[in-house]
Amino acid sequence: MGYGHGHGHAAGRAGDRRRLRLVLLITAVVLVVQLVGAWVSGSLALLADAGHMAADAAGVLLALGASYVAALPSSRRFTFGWHRAEVLAALVNAAALVVLCAYLVVAGVRRLLEPGGDVAPVPMIAFAVVGLLANAASLAILTRSETGSINLRGATTEVFADTLGSVVVIVAGVVIWATGFERADPIGSLVIAAMILPRAVSLGRDALTVLLEVAPAEVPLDEVRDHLLGVPGVVDVHDLHAWTITTGLPSLSAHVTVTDPVLADRGVGAILDDLSRCTTSHFAVQHATFQVEPESHRAHEDLGEAH
Repeated sequence: MGYGHGHGHAAGRAGDRRRLRLVLLITAVVLVVQLVGAWVSGSLALLADAGHMAADAAGVLLALGASYVAALPSSRRFTFGWHRAEVLAALVNAAALVVLCAYLVVAGVRRLLEPGGDVAPVPMIAFAVVGLLANAASLAILTRSETGSINLRGATTEVFADTLGSVVVIVAGVVIWATGFERADPIGSLVIAAMILPRAVSLGRDALTVLLEVAPAEVPLDEVRDHLLGVPGVVDVHDLHAWTITTGLPSLSAHVTVTDPVLADRGVGAILDDLSRCTTSHFAVQHATFQVEPESHRAHEDLGEAH
């Protein structure tokens, strides 16, 4: 038995899509500006930032498409709907960020070992400032969302990392302008990679946690079992499972054994209400399914391995 909150989730997704469309427009414009800037200035760090902007644009486009797909209704085969599309998009975004980091490391090390042509610091700084302002605006738009969507978090991670990247490019440009130390440019690209990688790994880990149906941290099964055992008449809880359909939609299922007298006195409906109130109030699980079993039936059930 569960309590739905699909309307609120759908409204949150609609707001997220508006934010993603606006950020995609900003990102596409700045990508073109930064590519021109990298060509004019000869800066690897600015080119790295432009490459990250390209990854941002692809990531935001992927997140936007996933949000539309996730809003599709459920069907006889896709009984949970298409919510997992958002999680898959977040995983792809994480993988793209890791690949980008690898490229930045390789290119940065090569430029350190074999410095290329002259870097023009003033255009480098000017174009990086444009990128910084655009990224800051995009970040402000995305962080206004309150859905907690892992899909939107993937896009936000991309934009946040690029905002930091723009700061690094500006610092590298200032160093080159003030001291002539051109290796500050590839060093900047390595710093950008170092900032992106941990967030990409964290995002990928969280997406895999959902896809592998690991019990969410906010639903500790031992505590859930203890609370359910506290419901009057409940003598055993087994086959207890918890997973996440998508961000903000934790789910739970359990077999609950109830004494025959309590079942006869209160009925299954009242007991289901108590069990659902327990998981909703204590653990914010809106989608819970319980199989209520009379204690006299325990001898006829193969409980299998303990869960």
